[in-house]
Amino acid sequence: MTDKIFAPNNQIRPVEAPKPKQTQQVKKPAGQSFKDILAGELKGVKFSAHAQARLEARNIKLTEPQLNRLNTGVEKAASKGARESLVLVDNLALVVSIKNRTVITAVDDKNLKENVFTNIDSAVIM
Repeated sequence: MTDKIFAPNNQIRPVEAPKPKQTQQVKKPAGQSFKDILAGELKGVKFSAHAQARLEARNIKLTEPQLNRLNTGVEKAASKGARESLVLVDNLALVVSIKNRTVITAVDDKNLKENVFTNIDSAVIM
């Protein structure tokens, strides 16, 4: 008897280790960490391009206290299950997508008269 096992060369092959995948590095804005960017995104509501255009066209500037009240109003509407809400802050009317936390449009007191707001399911007065 022999101690050797014979097999054709083409049947036994060494297993190659899988090659590591190359990962793409995402460039971040200079001076801002991911944590800072995420905190800014989660902090409050966003403004759609349409809402930003309305704010600029009507020369509306929201103060920090108004933004805080707007965010509080959005949170209250969300807690009640609202989807699209009219949030009144001082003399401003803002239509907000509660799910997306996005202001859709903004109207100041000069343009508020005889306005009809559609596609909303709630109103919050702050």
